[in-house]
Order: sequence, then structure tokens, then C-alpha cells
Amino acid sequence: MRRKDVVAVLLFSGGPIFESSIPLSVFGVDRQDAGVPRYRLLVCAGEKGPLRSTGAIELTAPHGLEALARAGTVIVPAWRSITSPPPEDALDALRHAHEEGARVVGLCTGAFALAAAGLLDGRPATTHWMYAPTLANRHPSVHVAPRELFVDDGDVLTSAGTAADIDLCLHIVRTDHGSEAAGAIARRLVVPPQRPGGQERYLGQSLPEEIGADPLAEVVAWALAHLHQQFDVETLAARAYMSRRTFDRRFRSLTGSPPLQWLITQRVLQAQRLLETSEYSVDEIAGRCGFTSPVALRGHFRSQLGSSPAAYRTAYRARRPRSEPMAERDDPTDVFVR
Repeated sequence: MRRKDVVAVLLFSGGPIFESSIPLSVFGVDRQDAGVPRYRLLVCAGEKGPLRSTGAIELTAPHGLEALARAGTVIVPAWRSITSPPPEDALDALRHAHEEGARVVGLCTGAFALAAAGLLDGRPATTHWMYAPTLANRHPSVHVAPRELFVDDGDVLTSAGTAADIDLCLHIVRTDHGSEAAGAIARRLVVPPQRPGGQERYLGQSLPEEIGADPLAEVVAWALAHLHQQFDVETLAARAYMSRRTFDRRFRSLTGSPPLQWLITQRVLQAQRLLETSEYSVDEIAGRCGFTSPVALRGHFRSQLGSSPAAYRTAYRARRPRSEPMAERDDPTDVFVR
């Protein structure tokens, strides 16, 4: 009988040490003195060692793939490559564990290992926003949700990068043992027990590598450079010489996001930058970011960032060093991509 409190962490050579250490810290430390039920941790090598991590540190795992047969929860904290699958025997072990009822977890690029094993087919999943387009492109049957910090689909769970890995591990503890147990671990780690929102506030405007090699990248680059103008998805589809339906499908396969949602997110991010770097009023910023009205900006801004534009600017200025200059109001370049 597999038990969820027996946690196997599957390590590979080339995996980043920080991501690898997160499940070890959450599930491998005895915190019964704080009222947290104890997990039994099995650290497993996904391939022959020694395993080399960040800084050429060599790791030796006490268990091999055979230990996955005893675990009710199997975690892949990171996979070293988003372009090649893990060894087939490791993928077989993941499939077998899942078939026998194990809860399988992919942290950050660990989602690529789960996808290669076929465990994400037809399911929602996330990964770091930089790699979400590649996951969507290489595994079109996966419903990639690049805006989420983590996705819990019952017996298969995935998370975005580093800090979101902590979020998901705490979520697992909360699911297993309640909020008090998760809160106790969060206090020990000095992190929030549960963060609101998603990855929107961390998204950049650079084009992921695989999009940059696609003809559609020219349309995406044009959209980023003209966010100050009012245009819609039909305009982008026309620039790509595609029907709206074809454009929607191609765009989502490349970015993991519907084009309308992507466009709104980019406009909100541009507004966020102008709130930080300019003296424009909220009404002016709405126009400079292509929103049809200040009301539309406020609604989307609050939906994505959990704050009104005015409150965000006030909070940002309270944190900003006094010596940091603001952008000039008459600088025409501040509405374009930085």
C-alpha cells in the first residue's frame, strides 16, 4: 500500500541545487515539535551517479528508482533540459508509480519530465513562465496554464519556478494535514503560508527562444511595440495573414496562452511599468497602454495584480529609494518596450 506521507524525491544530474533542496527541506525535516506530522523521505537517483548539481557539487542519493515503488508521493524537483526527455527507465518508474496510485509532482522544469512520461496528457499544468511556451509547443496535449503559480489536478501537480515550488510543497502539506501544519512549516522557512495571484507580475516582454524562431514572432514583437495603440486580436490575426480561429490556435500552441489574455496581460504589465517610472495619471496611463477606458485598466489591473493602479503606485513609491529618478512626462519612448 502506497502512503502519501512517504515522499520520494527523484534527482537527476544537472538539476539546480536550490530547486532540488526545496522538497528535501519541506518533507525531510522532522518538525513534530511544531505539531507537524512527519513525512518519510526517500531521496532517489533517476540515473547513475554521482549527480552533479549547481556549482559542480556532486550528490549521492541513498536510493535508486526501485524506491519509488514504496512512495505515495513522487516529486521531480527539476529536469535539466527542456528539449530532451529523462532516461526511459525513469519515465517508466514515474508511469508505474502513477498507475499504482501515487501522487506525482513536477516542480518547475520537473513538469517536462511528467509530460515526457505522458502524465500530463489532457491535463492542466504549469511551469516557469519562461518555459511555458516550450512546454505547450512540445506537448500540445497538455493544457498549459502559464499564469498559475501551481496547478493541483488531483493526483498530478505542477508548479512554476523556485518560490512557487515552495508554494506547491506547502499546498501539499495543507492538503494532507491542514492549514496549521502548513503554516508551521512556512514560519520555519520564513515565507508566506499561501501567496495570492499568479505569475503575471513576473512575466517579461522578451520572446521565448522557440517563439523567436517562428514567423508569428514578428506579429508578437509588433504588438509589444505598439501597446500604446488600441488594437484587438483580429488586428494581430490580419497582420499574420491568418483567420482568427487559426491565429488563436497557432498563438496558443506557441505561448501556452490565448491571444486575448496575453494581450491584456502585456497591457497591464506596461501600465505597471508606467506607474513605477512615470508621473502620468492613471487615466493617461490607460490611454498609453491601449485600454479603452480607465475603468478597463482598473478592472484588469486588480484582477491580475490584486491591487488598484493607484494603490500599486503608492506602495511602489514607499519601497523605492528616494534617489531613484522618475521618467520625464514628455519622454515619448517610455511607452515602448524596455
